[in-house]
Amino acid sequence: MTATSLRYPTWLILLASAASLVAPPAIAQADDTSAEQPAKSESANDSLSPSIRSLKGGKVEPLFDGKSLDVWRGRDDLWSVEDGCIVGRTTDEAPITQNTFLILNEKVSGDFELTLQFKIEGGNSGIQYHSRVLDEKEFVVSGYQADIDSANRFAGILYEEKGRGILARRGQSVVIGPSGKKQVETFADANALGKGIHPGQWNDYRIVVRGNQLEHFINEALMMKVTDNQSDKASQSGVIALQLHKGPAMKVSFQKITLRQW
Repeated sequence: MTATSLRYPTWLILLASAASLVAPPAIAQADDTSAEQPAKSESANDSLSPSIRSLKGGKVEPLFDGKSLDVWRGRDDLWSVEDGCIVGRTTDEAPITQNTFLILNEKVSGDFELTLQFKIEGGNSGIQYHSRVLDEKEFVVSGYQADIDSANRFAGILYEEKGRGILARRGQSVVIGPSGKKQVETFADANALGKGIHPGQWNDYRIVVRGNQLEHFINEALMMKVTDNQSDKASQSGVIALQLHKGPAMKVSFQKITLRQW
């Protein structure tokens, strides 16, 4: 029997037609290839939530003109301008008995990027930010400090002067909870980071504040990162200041100090 002479019963034809009306359509192959793609990896400097400000744009202004300390205040016997640099110096003949600071006159609020170069010869120093003045006569300050030291043990860490102490060491990403409890992750080896810092030579320091996220960079290497959610301790504004530490004689120099704000 040939194909053209093939005949089917009427009841079978009607059944096949009904089945074609209720059968589900074929499932199309998904063409949205982004749905299950892994997240793009980001550097520590760019890994931001939507609420964290980009570093693009803003206004940059110098905080030191290379000539005078007109916009700063501190002990005249300890701070001076030499060869276009701010220099802080203590001696063994007249040691200081407590930490003292050179304080920027204007307070700084909100997000910012602070950049400068430093050189330390002996002792310990640091850069205060979003800090408060406790004693105007003795130039005593409390608050966040980007640490500097000649032994290269603490440079780059986040220390809270006259507060919570060390908040993050080199190579640590720390989230401080509302109660002060810390969640700590290590993203780099502290000693390896320290090898990129050069006591006795000029080094670049960059401090980035975006909301409650704080980052320190030395010679463009990320030293630490803190998210401070302890609202009764965290600070959103305050002074910038440069430290002279009590103890053995020391000298610290700063230059090319600029502030970017939005």
